[in-house]
Amino acid sequence: MFTGLITGMGETADISAGAGETRFTVRPLFPVEDWKKGESIAVNGVCLSVETYGRDFFTAYASQETLRSSTLGELRKKDKVNLERALALGDRLGGHFVSAHSDAVAVVETARPAGSSTRIRVRFPAGFSRQVVRKGSVTLDGVSLTVNACGQGFLEVNVIPETLATTTAGFWKKGRRVNFETDMLVKYVERILGRTAGNSDGLSLDLLRDNGF
Repeated sequence: MFTGLITGMGETADISAGAGETRFTVRPLFPVEDWKKGESIAVNGVCLSVETYGRDFFTAYASQETLRSSTLGELRKKDKVNLERALALGDRLGGHFVSAHSDAVAVVETARPAGSSTRIRVRFPAGFSRQVVRKGSVTLDGVSLTVNACGQGFLEVNVIPETLATTTAGFWKKGRRVNFETDMLVKYVERILGRTAGNSDGLSLDLLRDNGF
């Protein structure tokens, strides 16, 4: 589980691809002293497992499914990536609940100044439009952002100077492809409401409890 608050950026040091799968070596651009083998880490908003590590690197594997639903397969050596270590019990939840399972790839349509911030508009597969709401949360390349405007197959976010300086959002320009994840809670609500459609019993405490609420 993650929050969409980036721990820091990293740089791809080596990329080994074969048979539709890829193994990445990444150098965090911030100090890490307590790696644990098998721990989860989000790379550009995609959850991977740390396989090996050293003082200034870690390696992680991406399967065919991960590459299919994200931009990780487009990474090249020395590309900058957003890194977030998994949420620990008791940590402050400053962003929103993020699974780091990319739903799809979105494409930056415009990036224009808005005071000291940048207003970003992205296009995404229209089937996810119901899961995006104004003033709700969305994750782009692992960054938790608030939706300022949205419609069928698009949304706009305002990226503040701190985020522009400390994440890859500072590189987002027209045509940039980014990993896109809708709000996890919206997914569950949509699933439950979909299951109750046409059910005369409607929404109930028992139904919510059976679905993990």
